[in-house]
Amino acid sequence: MVRKTAGRVSVKERQAAAAALHESIAVQVEALKASGEWERFLAFAGAFHTYSLSNVLLILSQRPTATKVAGFRKWQELGRQVRRGEKSIRIFGYRTIKADLDDGETAGTPAVDAEGKAGERGAARVVYPMLSVFDIAQTDLIDPNSGDPSALAARLEGDDPAGIADAVAGWLEACGWTLEREALPGPVNGYTATDGSRRVVIDADLSPAQAAKTALHEAAHVLLHTDEEPGEYAAHRGIKETEAESVAYVLAGLLGLDTAAYSIGYVAGWADGDTDLIRGTAARVLSAVHTLADSLTAAAPAAV
Repeated sequence: MVRKTAGRVSVKERQAAAAALHESIAVQVEALKASGEWERFLAFAGAFHTYSLSNVLLILSQRPTATKVAGFRKWQELGRQVRRGEKSIRIFGYRTIKADLDDGETAGTPAVDAEGKAGERGAARVVYPMLSVFDIAQTDLIDPNSGDPSALAARLEGDDPAGIADAVAGWLEACGWTLEREALPGPVNGYTATDGSRRVVIDADLSPAQAAKTALHEAAHVLLHTDEEPGEYAAHRGIKETEAESVAYVLAGLLGLDTAAYSIGYVAGWADGDTDLIRGTAARVLSAVHTLADSLTAAAPAAV
């Protein structure tokens, strides 16, 4: 049975409060975009290559929690060092080469690259070498005193007085999922497994408040995204993460937990600061909020 959290208002009051909270995300993102913190983040984010869908799928199949990936030397240029012993993520590279003619061959002779793709000797052709990249969670700042331009979101401190994490665990169990606590590397707070195991995993070292917010974020993924076609998440990851964190922010706010210190920067980063995109998610976000709220809030009205 799902454990209920305390407190409830009328449906109309909840709908109005939820809509106001969702609109406040866009307003706060606009304010963030006017700050120096946003400029530093944009400079950092602009240093990353945009990967093809096939490479995004490769990255997520090897490291489902990956957010930003780059090569070993690129991370050094960005002021971060890949930790010793970290396992690389393998992806396809792309380069054009000119095929050399072997003795006795003439131009126009078919040539085959490493993937078995035919070309012509003596002509430029594309090859796809395997490359090694690493996620930001596999790196550390070379100079911790220099600040971290990748960090828009500050992990929450404090308690979870409404029992949100336990309530989400109960809801997940009722849906045939489990919520587990494990030590996760780097800035990863949690993830929803994509291997069919129906697990939500949350970092064991998070504060109760951050764990509660992360539980709501992952519950939103379970509700909104786990039944989608394969590759849908990878192809539209920014929208999916914007939706999940918006659900977490709005629902946490309804339950008395302010997650703005984390959620606003997180949404801004995944939405690329696009407030039209944020507002465009309103219908799906608010539908998910009310579905989860019906399960996670108590039947008794809130005290006035």
